Amino acid sequence: MAARLVTVLSPSSGSEDRATGLAPRIALFVVAVVFAAFVVNAFQYVVEEGATPARLIPAGVCLALMMVLQLGFFSRPGAAVRGRLGYAALTVQALLTFVPMAFYGEAWTGMPGFLAGDALLVLRLTPGWVAFAAITAVTGVVQARLTGIPLEIAYIVNLTVVVGLVVYGLSRLRQLVHELQEARREVAGLAVARERLRFARDLHDLLGFSLSAITLKSELTHRLVPRQPKRAEQELGEILEISRQALSDVREVASSYRELSLDDELSSARSVLAAAEVVVDVRADDTELPPRVRTVLATVLREGVTNLLRHSKAEHCAITVSRAGGSVDIEVVNDGVRAAVPTDHGNGIGNLTQRVRALGGTLTADADDDHYRLRASIPLDTADDDPPADHEQARRGPEMAPRRSFLITTAVFTGYALNTSVFVFAAHLTLPSRLVVWACVTGSLALMLGFFSRPTAPVRSPLGVLALLLQVVLTYLPIVLFQNPFLGLTGFLAGAALLVLPARFGIPVFLAAVVSAGGAHWVFGGNTINVGYGFLVTINHGLVVFGLSRLRSMVQDLHDARTDLANLAVTKERLRFARDLHDLLGYSLSAITLKSELTHRVVCRDPERAQQELSGILAISRQALSDVRAVASSYREMSLDEETTSARSLLAAANVNVVLHLDPCDLPPPIRTTLATVLREGVTNLLRHSNAENCEITLAVTEDRLTMEITNDGLLTTDPDDGTGSGIHNLTARVKDIGGTLQAGTPDGTTYRLRAEIPLAQV
Repeated sequence: MAARLVTVLSPSSGSEDRATGLAPRIALFVVAVVFAAFVVNAFQYVVEEGATPARLIPAGVCLALMMVLQLGFFSRPGAAVRGRLGYAALTVQALLTFVPMAFYGEAWTGMPGFLAGDALLVLRLTPGWVAFAAITAVTGVVQARLTGIPLEIAYIVNLTVVVGLVVYGLSRLRQLVHELQEARREVAGLAVARERLRFARDLHDLLGFSLSAITLKSELTHRLVPRQPKRAEQELGEILEISRQALSDVREVASSYRELSLDDELSSARSVLAAAEVVVDVRADDTELPPRVRTVLATVLREGVTNLLRHSKAEHCAITVSRAGGSVDIEVVNDGVRAAVPTDHGNGIGNLTQRVRALGGTLTADADDDHYRLRASIPLDTADDDPPADHEQARRGPEMAPRRSFLITTAVFTGYALNTSVFVFAAHLTLPSRLVVWACVTGSLALMLGFFSRPTAPVRSPLGVLALLLQVVLTYLPIVLFQNPFLGLTGFLAGAALLVLPARFGIPVFLAAVVSAGGAHWVFGGNTINVGYGFLVTINHGLVVFGLSRLRSMVQDLHDARTDLANLAVTKERLRFARDLHDLLGYSLSAITLKSELTHRVVCRDPERAQQELSGILAISRQALSDVRAVASSYREMSLDEETTSARSLLAAANVNVVLHLDPCDLPPPIRTTLATVLREGVTNLLRHSNAENCEITLAVTEDRLTMEITNDGLLTTDPDDGTGSGIHNLTARVKDIGGTLQAGTPDGTTYRLRAEIPLAQV
């Protein structure tokens, strides 16, 4: 077992990340061992009351089925526990819990905790807790009928609560590990989309002006051709220059999507400057840099060389890349001093400053009487951090919010302490002795809740080691003083050892605590059942302490990751439209450039042909400008399938359970676009204005009408049509334009519904 613990609990890499260090196989191991300990303990009591085949075989089968259900369904990541299959499994679990209790009596009273925890997993919030309380109460009634001893009743009721919360918490642990990994992978991918969007914005800013200028100049030139061909030729030259620059901007921004090589940019700078008869001196340290740092440095270099060629008459240029301490610097200096240093120029100094600042660096651009200097410095220790997210969307916590994980952890650990308090009463100690034990138990609980399980606590530090030594004293002092192994929380010590110490030390200490617990029962005259109990309860409690403590930090990480994921999912949507700019305008600008070149050649000798070509340029430029505005405003023809996929992604990112029922149908573009807009507006209102946990999206086709309905259980807390967006009124007008109707409201007072109906005669 020790070898297995080392294999599973040791991180697969050197990372100290508290969330990713707990890999799915570790979570599975913790859950399986803890649940198996409960089952083995129950089987021990069955054996103690009568080891006959007629008793052992049915008990073993029932316990095995409970384990299969628990590990294979209720606790399995991705299992559809909230549905008909979940209700059926919960019913089977209830039968396996209460039917054997009629035959095995007190030996089976520890098992209802599984059913209580599974009820929280399967049922919605309020019904789940009602069922949890009912199961706990029934267990207490059964124990009262079996023994009637108040202490035993209190112990069993508390045990059911603790086991139920452990089952729920550790089952969510496995799911959270899986969800956290998926969320982080998606965040990493969407972070790239956010970086690309920055360039897409530049594309729109650049081309909006360029295309407007081309349109205006084309209109002017069209009028000048018959009367002033020379002036028209001059205007055409400017149109040609603008179109070439715009096409270059499109390609430049598009090429900026890829990762840049600093070495390639240095070679390119040397070649370009030499061709421009600029004497260049390049000095670069041969050092390996993180990709993001390398790309930003290459961008700084490109901007410096471009500015030199466009805005100065330099004869000498020095390029230096150096690494000093924990940062890397690049400096581009030339002797062609510019008249002014721009602070923001499209893809220029302003955006460059933002990119450098995103990595925690600084960028300066200044000039003296002799030289112009562009310098960037980037610290390497923050190079791989993601840039700050744009908090465009309110934070939405995951299903198991940090506060809930804290409450569950507190309840479980307090339950363990209360169980020990029951043993204190049963031990018939004097009042001073009881006070000593309670002081040790309270101190152990305070350490667990206030330090070991706190996500931000420096547990792996000298302070953590001192706290662990204090936990040793608080654990063994009452056991030694009163020679009673039930009075010490050895499970707290075992779990704390795994949290504080590296695996190569923590696992031996964990096993030592387990052995000491069983050994104490043996030394102080315990029977075989008590010795086994000492081993099992320490393993069980220790792994629960470890798992739930890590769960708290993971829930916070997942909460933050999902917030970033929701923000970045919005970025991905905007990027989808921004990409259309390049796809649409690459062709349009190429056509404008070619037609401008042709018109420039014929304007003097064939004015009629020139006017004809200018009409074509004017039409293309107007359409291109319309495309820029349409794509940027997301008013283009929309795909219902794409919007459905997007809605599922956004709602999942916000941890809203979504159910889709979409009848297949072939719709014309206007209907499809309108329904896609309805879907987008419904999802947007849900995310912005409600605290929904569940959403159902239905597209139904009947004999005479087409109906889209978006229903959620989070009533709107604010007016969705407050002037900040298209709103319900504009949406109603769009649906009305195609002959349909739109309704929005709370028909039953508990759910919010957005419903669009379109007669089939319009489809």
